[in-house]
Amino acid sequence: MEGNKTSYESIDAYIATFPADVQEVLAELRQFIKEWVPEAKEKISYQMPTFDLHGNLVHFAAYKNHIGFYPAASGIEAFKDELAAYKGAKGSVQFPLGKPLPYELIGRIVAFRVAENIERAKRKSKK
Repeated sequence: MEGNKTSYESIDAYIATFPADVQEVLAELRQFIKEWVPEAKEKISYQMPTFDLHGNLVHFAAYKNHIGFYPAASGIEAFKDELAAYKGAKGSVQFPLGKPLPYELIGRIVAFRVAENIERAKRKSKK
């Protein structure tokens, strides 16, 4: 079910490649992140829906059995204890399809990444 390997022109185009039930999960996750960070720009990066604020904040993607969430290695490390229940890697976590997404946790991770990107942008502008 991993959407086809074409280049997506938009997050809408990406979401449209999945079955209706998965589209619903992706659309809800997208809306949730938009509400947390309304000033972030949406784009496709690494062939995944991406939110950008002073650089990439988070990416997400759908796969056969899970939603991949990519808050960078720092976002995973900062919440590693809470994310321990999920499969993941250095910069990613897998939320199983068919189970509710942990939105409260996702919101805190997104807020962490926003603060991190703003701080990095401030340091760059001081140079």
